Amino acid sequence: MSPFGDEAFYWQESLGLAWGYSDLPPLTAWLIASSEAVFGHGLLAMRLPFLLLGALVPWQVAALARRGGSAQAPWQAAVFALLLPLGGSLGVLALPDVPLTFSILLAAQGLVAALETNRKRDWCLLGLGLALAWCTHYRAAMAMLAGLVFMLAVPRGRRAWCQGGWWVAMAVAALGLLPIIIYNIASRGAGVAFQLVDRNPWQFHADALVQPLEQALACTPLLYVLLLWALWQAWRRRDDAPCDVLATLAGTFVIVYFVVGLFADDVRFRAHWPLPGYLLLCAVLPVLLAHASAWMRRFAGIALGLAGVGLLVGFVYLGLAASARGAIVLAHAKAFPANFTGWRDVAAALPPQPEGALLVADNFMLAAELRFAIGAKASVYSLDSPLNAKHGRAAQLHAWALDEAALQDLAPAPLVLVVDETALRERETREWLGSICTRVDIERPLGRVDAFDGRRRFAFYAARARSAQGPAVPPDQCIVWTQAYAAGALRGR
Repeated sequence: MSPFGDEAFYWQESLGLAWGYSDLPPLTAWLIASSEAVFGHGLLAMRLPFLLLGALVPWQVAALARRGGSAQAPWQAAVFALLLPLGGSLGVLALPDVPLTFSILLAAQGLVAALETNRKRDWCLLGLGLALAWCTHYRAAMAMLAGLVFMLAVPRGRRAWCQGGWWVAMAVAALGLLPIIIYNIASRGAGVAFQLVDRNPWQFHADALVQPLEQALACTPLLYVLLLWALWQAWRRRDDAPCDVLATLAGTFVIVYFVVGLFADDVRFRAHWPLPGYLLLCAVLPVLLAHASAWMRRFAGIALGLAGVGLLVGFVYLGLAASARGAIVLAHAKAFPANFTGWRDVAAALPPQPEGALLVADNFMLAAELRFAIGAKASVYSLDSPLNAKHGRAAQLHAWALDEAALQDLAPAPLVLVVDETALRERETREWLGSICTRVDIERPLGRVDAFDGRRRFAFYAARARSAQGPAVPPDQCIVWTQAYAAGALRGR
């Protein structure tokens, strides 16, 4: 399967290891770099660390279920975690949610064990998990919040304030903040600005009230109901260990993410945010079902069976996305996997670059995909597409000197420009494509690639870099827009 658009950019980040990047802390890039250093460049090498971490998640859930459950409970919990569609498919793609989920479960393992034994190694395991989470994503803040809720709301948590191991764990966890601090000081807060300001309106939007429906679809509806029942039952049994820990942590993830979602980012996919909470509930579910009514156990069996079907459907979807014919089938079903498709076609059809010509894509995602296909030694520039800022990649491209400002410094260098005519929403496409003629000097078309029944369309142009962006012109006077319209790029979507 071709790289997901974000995957390719994380791979590009792995080419220049740093303390952080404009979109993420460093661990995702470090994992990719370490794997490719051993196994060479390729899709499997890029994804291998994430496959391994994803494969460890059911074992982590089993380890949590082993405390306070029967001999069968760990295996049941591990199977429940695998049947959860987001859990069973975790690691298929090289995305930061894989090490983030692994790290949060590792921290939960350490906390549950430390509260029982008060051993320093268990407290250090808690700190290590939190440190790794901070090195992976800014959403590690939710894990810290969940722990704080436990420390304030539950008797065992309040007693832990007086234990020296707790403070050792927090000292270890604080080490994970160092890459974030170092990067944001050097970049004048680019990472924090994107995560806390740029991507979030922080205004109530009523459409986010559908989040429970999104979560029900992500988990499959009956399993979602079952997990909410497990949360309620675990909270009722919070006087028993480890129900107090698992209920508090899971409840914070599920409830607070819903509340935050009413005011935060409503543009990007976020159904995976509460996944650690659902996996923690899978760990406590066997114990709860052992004391449940026969009717509830039958309901659980049906729910888990349907979840398995949902997981299978997800794998079939990814399998279809990996083939041209399958992608067309999905397109006819109104489920076209745009972010997986077209990259191989455009890379194979790339015109030869004249001596000294620079390769330029019209957005960060296409630039990263082309570089992944061509090789790390190539430099692929990106125009300042709205996508770059929307996904927090504009600052990183500027730091790498691969954006429009860098091209302006190289004017009038010859360019081979690759334009993804289907990258933006229909209402944004005309304005963006029409503006390209003010960003570079278009000389002539070099060809085009229309893939998947026209659902992905790419055009090639010979162009030259400009020393400054020109005055705005009507889109109908720009050949990039007129060629796209004439080819039916919008009508075919």
